[in-house]
Amino acid sequence: MSDRRRRQGILLFLALGLVAAFVVSIVAGLRGTSGRGRGPANVAPGASRIRVEVLNGAGRPGLARRAMERLRARGFDVVYFGNASAFGQDSSVVLARGGRLADAAEVAKALGIPAVKSAPDSTLLLEVTVLLGDDWPPKSHKPGGLLGTLHDLLERGRR
Repeated sequence: MSDRRRRQGILLFLALGLVAAFVVSIVAGLRGTSGRGRGPANVAPGASRIRVEVLNGAGRPGLARRAMERLRARGFDVVYFGNASAFGQDSSVVLARGGRLADAAEVAKALGIPAVKSAPDSTLLLEVTVLLGDDWPPKSHKPGGLLGTLHDLLERGRR
């Protein structure tokens, strides 16, 4: 009977150890995801990723997708891209939704958009909205040489 108690004690000790390890892993996981998500590529360790939505206000097909790809390549967390509620937007603008103009300025710089405005919206679960207009992409963001010429021809054909 002493041997049986000893086995029960060992099993109880192992079970409590597993429960403790599980609790520690949950707590560590929660601490790592508080606030904004932590980023993989192109984001410094410990830096927060800026959550962005990209809206095509110009009505040109593929515009929001191209901006989304450029932002993701630079480490931004694009959580949504698609069409704006209306087309005909002449100028692109980057809106700070969480109240941090610095976040919007980083996104604007990555896309070459000069206009940044504060437009807080606590119902959105993101920091920045990009509203693309007919002026995007800026001339400095298009390819040069033969590719640039083809790009210009394609853009004229879309308008």
